[in-house]
Amino acid sequence: MLTLLEIENVKNPVPVGDKNQTAEFVFVIISNYPRLQGLLFTVILILYITSLMGNIPIGIIIKLNPALHVPMYYFISNLSLVDICYTSVTIPKMLAILLSEDRTISFPGCAAQLYFFIALGPTECFLLTAMAYDRFTAICNPLRCVSLMNKRWCIQLVAGSWVSGLLLSLGQTSLIVTLPFCADNRINHFFCDVPPLLSLACGDTSKKEIALFTACVLIVIIPSALILVSYSRIISTILKITSAQQRHKAFSTCSSHLIVIALFYSSATAMYLRPTSSYTPERDKFLALFYSVVTPTLNPIIYSLRSKDIKKALRSLILRKSLNPNCKQPATA
Repeated sequence: MLTLLEIENVKNPVPVGDKNQTAEFVFVIISNYPRLQGLLFTVILILYITSLMGNIPIGIIIKLNPALHVPMYYFISNLSLVDICYTSVTIPKMLAILLSEDRTISFPGCAAQLYFFIALGPTECFLLTAMAYDRFTAICNPLRCVSLMNKRWCIQLVAGSWVSGLLLSLGQTSLIVTLPFCADNRINHFFCDVPPLLSLACGDTSKKEIALFTACVLIVIIPSALILVSYSRIISTILKITSAQQRHKAFSTCSSHLIVIALFYSSATAMYLRPTSSYTPERDKFLALFYSVVTPTLNPIIYSLRSKDIKKALRSLILRKSLNPNCKQPATA
């Protein structure tokens, strides 16, 4: 069932291509089970708060603790920033839609949401690749690790990841927003994303679809190939270690990174590296919910629970705060 607002928009769809009117899209969040809307709002809100409460403290702990000022945790803090942005680009609008009867988003607003959401995907890909290279130097070239992963090079890798993501998204977003949209302006999705917007386009869009698919393949394949090469060398080096304790320690430093890589690439591949004809709104909505909400929530849990350094720094920070509470400020005259 559709709400009265959605029915009205179906009867009188906004002609997106009409330059004389302000173009709007209408989100169709839950059409078959409207009673689940309240439950979905509660679940997404809890996941969003959990994600923020997990990612923000990681950045603060790494910033305040000098012992964590090493390349691995520098990359983790930036990955936490990406996850904060990932959820904040989509979830606030999603919650507002679920809470109110207004399910519309302007065409510029949709384009902006699409741009930043697309930009964060390549940024995370490149950060995960940089983290793999850091693990490679630490395990395979421990004597040269400090010189290879110096502060300047780490800053360049992180800056390059962000800039590359923003530039690549500019090209992909321009391909989407210039599509010939027709009368139907209903987005059967939680937010503005590539597959649902492609499904609304009319006319011959095959060339743009090929360009978008090629860009997605390159963004996924090249970083994943570099990660695969790095970890093949890492595993080969670890297996040569004679001490079982040292082998376990080496594997444990990489396991969190590998879990995050598996979560990110499996969901991204299932969503984007497939033909547009296989797009199924109901399945893809919840797949998108997984990689845009659930994965950013799991990442800090994976890193914090498996990292002894972060847990130690957190305990130290809590202990220091409990032993040295803030003194009352003297009263002013």
